[in-house]
Amino acid sequence: MSATELHWFKSSYSDSGDINDCVEVAVAPAAIHVRDSKSPGVMEAHLIVGMATWTDFLTHISAAR
Repeated sequence: MSATELHWFKSSYSDSGDINDCVEVAVAPAAIHVRDSKSPGVMEAHLIVGMATWTDFLTHISAAR
C-alpha cells in the first residue's frame, strides 16, 4: 500500500495548540504509518512501524503523561 492510498488523520497526541506541531497517522493491515503534516507529499519522510511496536509506543507515552 502506498502512502497516497492510505487514509491519514491527525493523531490525538498532536494537540499542543501549535498548528505547526502535528503528526498524522494512517492504519494499514500490518503496520502504522506516521508522518509530519507539514510534509505530506514527501514519500520518504514517513515512518512505518509494526502494530506491536506502535502499541508499546502508545503505552509508553500514556504512562509519561
